[in-house]
Amino acid sequence: MAVTTTQVRLASRPVAEPLDSDFEIVTEELPEPAEDQVVLRTLYLSLDPYMRGRMSDAESYADPVPLGGVMVGQTVSEVIASRSDRRAVGDVVLAYTGWQSHAVVDARMTKKLDPDAAPVTTALGVLGMPGFTAYGGLLAIGQPKPGETVVVAAATGPVGSAVGQIAKAKGARAVGIAGGPEKCRLLLEEFGFDAAVDHRSPTLRDDLAAATPDGIDVYFENVGGHVATEVTRRLNRFARVPVCGLVAGYNGTEPVGDHDRLPAFMRRVLTKSLTVRGFIQDEFLPTHGAEFQRDMTGWIADGTVRYLEDVVDGLENTPEAFRGLPAGRNVGKLLVKVAD
Repeated sequence: MAVTTTQVRLASRPVAEPLDSDFEIVTEELPEPAEDQVVLRTLYLSLDPYMRGRMSDAESYADPVPLGGVMVGQTVSEVIASRSDRRAVGDVVLAYTGWQSHAVVDARMTKKLDPDAAPVTTALGVLGMPGFTAYGGLLAIGQPKPGETVVVAAATGPVGSAVGQIAKAKGARAVGIAGGPEKCRLLLEEFGFDAAVDHRSPTLRDDLAAATPDGIDVYFENVGGHVATEVTRRLNRFARVPVCGLVAGYNGTEPVGDHDRLPAFMRRVLTKSLTVRGFIQDEFLPTHGAEFQRDMTGWIADGTVRYLEDVVDGLENTPEAFRGLPAGRNVGKLLVKVAD
């Protein structure tokens, strides 16, 4: 059976914010599946901040997308043809097929989902990589204790919102930092944070002090920039800082880092006995993978953890939707609905 796919490919490496001209949309016919392969039709595509780094050829933890290559990304897809005993036509699976409408992949590289157990989109969000990023980073590095104060930036996103709610489940006090009054309202009313701080406020320093009267014991770092500068001032002795992302600088054109501030930061690390550790979520799969599925499934079922999804229709709208991600235009997990 001949299957045509529409792909969004990387045409050039973006400088600052990605432009439409940095991508090209191409339609081509897929090869016939080989033994133990399946043909997938993409239903939902996940958009995540790490993708900006994959557009660059700067040194990183993962190889860049080659020019002319399909942009990477996790997907929820339907099996429409199969040459494998592992998967049947009609199965809904988690895969890593990127920004395209159809793909041919090895069946063993897919994970079957149960649409009756949970909405399939949660496999790309709260029950998937973003949720596990929050769970593994917070519990393995942050190690929040009852009564401590946990602060997280980009707090209405899929990682940040989960961090705050997991902290609450562990008995800690959760303070979220987000952009604008509406997002701050969501932190309090939808996600149950104890306090919310608007990073766009001209009184950010005073607002943060009021929200953290006893200082900060855990700072889950998602953004960097001026938010990190202000949070660092309030870290308590023995505070822990899991470094998940630095989205404020992803579209930057200047060299990463402000080296004039590094000595002062390192002095604070020394004098406050801070623990600062970067991580990639799959580091914690061997130690926390099973517990995550058990805990997060239970927390969603009993209402301890809530989630929001921001769904954009149409693969052709993927570049514009992605541009809004570093700017914070989405609320909750950003998804592209590619097909019904």
